Amino acid sequence: MALMDSGQRNWELAMHLLVVEDEKDVAVALTNGLRRHGHAAVAVNTGNHALDAYHGVDLVLLDLDLQDMDGLEVCRNIRMACNIPIIAFTERSTESEKVMVLQAGSDDCLGKPYGFRELMARIDAVMRRVRSRSGKPFVVSGPLEIDLATREVRLNKELIELTRKEFDLLYYLASRPSAVISRQQLMAEIWGDPIVESAGTRISRTIDTHVSTLRGKLGSNDWIRTVRGVGFRFDTKQAPQPEVV
Repeated sequence: MALMDSGQRNWELAMHLLVVEDEKDVAVALTNGLRRHGHAAVAVNTGNHALDAYHGVDLVLLDLDLQDMDGLEVCRNIRMACNIPIIAFTERSTESEKVMVLQAGSDDCLGKPYGFRELMARIDAVMRRVRSRSGKPFVVSGPLEIDLATREVRLNKELIELTRKEFDLLYYLASRPSAVISRQQLMAEIWGDPIVESAGTRISRTIDTHVSTLRGKLGSNDWIRTVRGVGFRFDTKQAPQPEVV
């Protein structure tokens, strides 16, 4: 793995980062680089250790090629438990591999070998998205309430259980009432990987699956309308005009 030091950089906020990497030399180089940038970085070398150590960190850097368990399973377990951002690394940087990684709950996927400057830019981009989403209160659309502070969705006062990506997708559409959002834009903004923006049918299938699940959980297809050949829009006719509070 090629790691290049990009020099000292001033970050807005220092973070606590967990590095999951079973190659000792790579783990040492990566944690040292992160520490030089002012971050607290610790490393573990197995998936089981990662599942014990991720609590309370700001970001997980996850190598998928682990000795004790499938890195995708580590990613899924962390994502089911919490919303900590995850950047995954894979040697199989094909389109299908990246799609699987994103579907497992990773916020970004980086092919190996990678440059340290690119990694820092990816971390910056992921954290900007997380912070920008967390800075908005909530959207109300008739009986539907989407609270970004607690990441809860209620319909007719009843709590609707959503995955992280389902919540992000619903909020993104609902906070842009009547706007038609393309699949490419959704993939870039919600899944955060412009490299696979135009990856084709697999990407469309990923988004369509999430939209279909959302419709089922909301009990109606009317909340999210499909605009054939373009993408989706949140339907303001379903309820009064959404209000960002």
